[in-house]
Amino acid sequence: MPLTLTAPRVRVRVPAAPPAKRVLDALGAAILLVLCAAPLALAAGLLYATQRARPLVVKEPAAGLAGRPFHTWRLRTDGTGRLGEALDRCALDALPQLFNVLRGEMSLVGPRPEPRTDRPDRLLVRPGMTGLWQVSARSDLPWEEMALLDRHYVENHWLGMDLAILAQTPRAAYRHRQA
Repeated sequence: MPLTLTAPRVRVRVPAAPPAKRVLDALGAAILLVLCAAPLALAAGLLYATQRARPLVVKEPAAGLAGRPFHTWRLRTDGTGRLGEALDRCALDALPQLFNVLRGEMSLVGPRPEPRTDRPDRLLVRPGMTGLWQVSARSDLPWEEMALLDRHYVENHWLGMDLAILAQTPRAAYRHRQA
């Protein structure tokens, strides 16, 4: 059943989630967690060796589907110099968000999570680990163009688009790492 959100002067109707997308998210996150277990453990071990007294995983507030609050998880990369920069460039710091995907708080593909948003259209879909603007030019785009790509995704997404974005994500991450 669709959910209706009410914000100041804005009314947002959230459609029911397509089951195929949720199945893709759950299966994809489980497979990626298995495939990425060794790199994730190695990254966590290296981070622990360089910052013993600090937590390895940080929680960041985010607004999810229909504005529901949740916390995203990331490896703490600040304060670890080159190691943190390398993990951030390779996007390994975001691997713990696969647990958010398994829990249904996030999707593999969607607009990036934000603590709060003044764009109610973003609340129509689950936030994602990767998205249209990430595979377009990553962080090289101005904010306005990122917002337009997010809106295009929200208005036009379908399973085929998600699969195309997922297929382009490793190349986009590699391209970003080389920059």
